Amino acid sequence: MSDSSTTPHASAPPGGAAPHGTLRGGEVRVSESRWRAFWNRGGWWKALLVVAVYAVVYQAAPFLFLPLIDKLSDPNVFATPGSVFAGIGLPVVLGALMLLGFAWSLGWLPRPLLSSQPVGRSWWMWLAPAVVLLPVVLRLIGIDYGAYGPAVVAMSFAVGLFIGLSEELLFRGVAVTLLRRGGYSEWVVAAVSSLLFAAMHSVNILTGQPVTTVLGTMGYTFLFGVLMYVVMRVTGNLVWAVLLHGITDPSTFLATGGIDAHGAGGGAGLTLELAGPATILLLVVALVLLAFIRGRATPRA
Repeated sequence: MSDSSTTPHASAPPGGAAPHGTLRGGEVRVSESRWRAFWNRGGWWKALLVVAVYAVVYQAAPFLFLPLIDKLSDPNVFATPGSVFAGIGLPVVLGALMLLGFAWSLGWLPRPLLSSQPVGRSWWMWLAPAVVLLPVVLRLIGIDYGAYGPAVVAMSFAVGLFIGLSEELLFRGVAVTLLRRGGYSEWVVAAVSSLLFAAMHSVNILTGQPVTTVLGTMGYTFLFGVLMYVVMRVTGNLVWAVLLHGITDPSTFLATGGIDAHGAGGGAGLTLELAGPATILLLVVALVLLAFIRGRATPRA
């Protein structure tokens, strides 16, 4: 895959700026802005740059809404719908809007971010959505919904959709596209985009979480990222990864009673006990599937 995706620029007329399109000899030559040309060439370091900027915005943007956050916040994040939004939702909503604006500025919506995948798929890839859904279903059955109230549960799942949108748009959308346009193999694309996904969760240490918890979260998110890549590839569309990711996080929050928590909290019973082994199975399958990822994206006109 060529690193260059720019089209020939039309020459500017005397005393004027270069036109967007120029008819010459019966051929239309369309110029490309420097902004789009820069990002369309792709590269791993550009993916890293986008993730770094997103991480800064994710951490800093909520400070613009401190009065609202102070009004809605509660030591127990899942005490009220407002505390769920203030504690979890606001940063991901702002991040999703930022990413949608960025993708729109590049002309990447709906293509290539939401279009069919430019790589093949194999039957074994369907293991990815299956193993991701298994613990989700077990948690959904086992959650003690009465401990939260309908409004808190509804807000948790609404926020979950924005988590899925922002993180999948960033890592399996923008990052994967930049890596593919950099000419890397699909194994590298899957591994590097998942590493970036895991690295972003290292910022959890700024919230006071123990180092061991942060490292465990990073290991989980790397392997979960591999599965989301495979889900996107086998279904042929980023939307399915967004939806599957969007129900994974809130079901985990409500089942454990916390964010990135691994103990009992929001429910009890056999199904929640089985969710633990199902999550271990998920991680093992992710490692195996990573070893089998092959291919290279084909350029689109």
